[in-house]
Amino acid sequence: MLIRVERIEKLKEFLQQNPADSFVQHALALEYIKAGDDAAAQKLFEDILNREPGYVGSYYHLAKLFERNGNTEDAIKWYEKGMDEAKKAGENHAYSELRSAYEELTF
Repeated sequence: MLIRVERIEKLKEFLQQNPADSFVQHALALEYIKAGDDAAAQKLFEDILNREPGYVGSYYHLAKLFERNGNTEDAIKWYEKGMDEAKKAGENHAYSELRSAYEELTF
């Protein structure tokens, strides 16, 4: 647990230097999920995707977060947005992962 707290603090330091760094925000959001702070993770993922919709990797994790918390409607919405962005970017692997998760949830 101490290592996770140290990682979170280090990532926060990086963000202070460059607050719009999507890579660091994404990494911090994943650490928050591991620490059980879904609200902080959700805010970071949404910040990333509102600023940089082409940051495809965050859609899956945000949708999974909603799915885990029983918010199926928002999960579906983010899976669909993610699939659209992945298709636009030609990221076939990401598209397949998003579609698979989406189908598991909706069928």
